[in-house]
Amino acid sequence: MHVAIVGAGMAGLSAGTALVAAGHQVAIFDKGRGAGGRMATRRVQTPRGLAQFDHGAQYFTVRDPAFAACVSGWVDAGLAARWPAAGEDAWVGTPTMNAPAKAMAAALNVEWTTRVDAVEASGAGWVLRTDESAGVSYDVVIIALPAEQAAVLLEPIDGVLARLAAATVSAPCWTVMATFGQPVAHRSDVLSASDGPIGWAARNSAKPGRLGPEAWVIHGTPEWSIAHLEDNADDVERALLTSFAHCIGTVPEVEFSVAHRWRYARSGAAGGGFRWNAASRLGLCGDWLLGARVEAAWLSGNTLAAAMCQ
Repeated sequence: MHVAIVGAGMAGLSAGTALVAAGHQVAIFDKGRGAGGRMATRRVQTPRGLAQFDHGAQYFTVRDPAFAACVSGWVDAGLAARWPAAGEDAWVGTPTMNAPAKAMAAALNVEWTTRVDAVEASGAGWVLRTDESAGVSYDVVIIALPAEQAAVLLEPIDGVLARLAAATVSAPCWTVMATFGQPVAHRSDVLSASDGPIGWAARNSAKPGRLGPEAWVIHGTPEWSIAHLEDNADDVERALLTSFAHCIGTVPEVEFSVAHRWRYARSGAAGGGFRWNAASRLGLCGDWLLGARVEAAWLSGNTLAAAMCQ
């Protein structure tokens, strides 16, 4: 089959990897500039050198045997390691969170900075309308996007799946990335607040394989992020840094900071793992069909590919 996958996050890459291994021809399209989706890493030049921030997913867990085998391969390749500070079963990509996704994407045919504006039925297959092309035909299309974005593409072609996606609402998250002139005096490399605007903070520079200055990632709670979703980024930055200082007690001078808004940070869970319509040759995968975890995204894409091959 000639398969098009819309979205190069973990779900889309997992599906693509399995389909290529089964002998199919796969093209993946993503509007971003690099792999990973919410397994994102930002690099910033600061007065004390290059800082790295895993500003999306902070870590992942491993429970399913198939995913465990995949992660074992990542470890052997130097792409993942345990991170005990976040728990006994916490893992991170190395040297950055998006390292596993980058390695997966490098083995696939991915067209970056390409937005798919529409998916249209054409004969026994599908045509993709992108900002670069008037239409390319494929036997199969897989939508591997966050629920809200998937709903827009699905609405003209499958109302049932579109309604399912639209009803599976994601929680947003405001995130602040900051470096400090000195180490932050906190007994742990993670901070899980019980009240206030901060839901989680981590000393990113202490994760396995990281280099650079003292760097922290600070996540707002879903409730706070919803309430301040349309606030100015500078105001959000000040609010979360002020709350961070309150939680820690005293913090060193901030040398660099920036806020980032994730509109679709934490997915819902529609259930079922994936959707596959053999008659129309339309597939759907993503963590929002299984649960808000990196493992869920990988399993959704992998099991969809297995169902298609059957």
